[in-house]
Amino acid sequence: MATSGKVIRCRAAVAWAVGKPLSVEEVEVAPPKAGEVRVKIVATGICRTDDHILEGGFPDVEFPVIPGHEGAGIVESVGEGVTSVKPGDKVIPLCIPQCKECTFCLNPESNYCLKAHLSEPQNLLPDKTSRFTCKGKQIHHFLWVSTFAEYTVIPEYAIAKIDAAAPLDKVCLLGCGFSTGYGAAINTAKVKPGSTCAVFGLGGVGLSVVMGCKAAGASRIIAIDINKDKFAKAKELGATDCISPHDFKKPIQEVLTEMTGHGVDYSFEVIGHADTMTAALASCNMNTGVCVMVGVVASGSVISVDPMLLLCGRTWKGTLLGGWKARESIPKLVSSYLEKKFNSDLLITHTLPFAKVNEGFELLRAGKSIRSVLLF
Repeated sequence: MATSGKVIRCRAAVAWAVGKPLSVEEVEVAPPKAGEVRVKIVATGICRTDDHILEGGFPDVEFPVIPGHEGAGIVESVGEGVTSVKPGDKVIPLCIPQCKECTFCLNPESNYCLKAHLSEPQNLLPDKTSRFTCKGKQIHHFLWVSTFAEYTVIPEYAIAKIDAAAPLDKVCLLGCGFSTGYGAAINTAKVKPGSTCAVFGLGGVGLSVVMGCKAAGASRIIAIDINKDKFAKAKELGATDCISPHDFKKPIQEVLTEMTGHGVDYSFEVIGHADTMTAALASCNMNTGVCVMVGVVASGSVISVDPMLLLCGRTWKGTLLGGWKARESIPKLVSSYLEKKFNSDLLITHTLPFAKVNEGFELLRAGKSIRSVLLF
């Protein structure tokens, strides 16, 4: 391509400091170095995690930064040694990489990678430099993907090549939200047919958990949120009951236990609050119940739990990207999408031009959107 090997000037949404709205700026994006790929982002979803960055919820994130981690695009150029993708390929950037070499990647039961952000910071690319500059300043990367930029540079092991027929404005959700929720039910909890489930939090990820529970054959799916505007969508996606904790005088775990006899078989916390995490744990069956932590708690949060909740046999576990091995599984999920095995499009409530990125965040904060997709 004509741009290969050259610096590209393009638009990006830069977060200059905590608590400030994003600023759409012209940035320079350097060409990819060895092992890197430069991608033209076509569409990107707005995830609650991006909002947590702007609020300062992740002390490890360095400012100024280009957020965004739920995108889809087309490879513009590749650095030396890159073999898994070529210019023109449709791709999804991955917020959990898969190097295929570390002890975690080599373990068939693990979907973590030692190159992921919990093991090494991803504010700069692996060589500890940035490919972004704006107004003469170095701009940090986020999770190595930074999809709020028209062009972004990503390590090869954090990119999945997908089917050329995939509509990028729809499958971008598979980069984070949908895959995380759907996989939490299918892979992490391994929901069994005929079981009962409770889902705390009905944002894009929580509704994806509802879809996963339904796909796994759960007979009862109880959706919980304080925003009743989410209930119609939850029922459309498979929830059998929708309840708000505000409608009860007693703790929600007691309500769920009464509704089901001995608690649900599987509960999912998709909010990221310490108190709802303990409520979700207490709401599943004391002996065989499985509680999956999906929501991201604010950095430094501490949860205190009565040990009896676990001593009786409950399982409490977390999930990252729904347990999918990213580079292998995301392309398969895209194929399943194309085969209409699930309809993640139902999560998209707003499609906005990229310039309206801050409007997309306002919709999210007001509880008026499930997923907003930004188009470049």
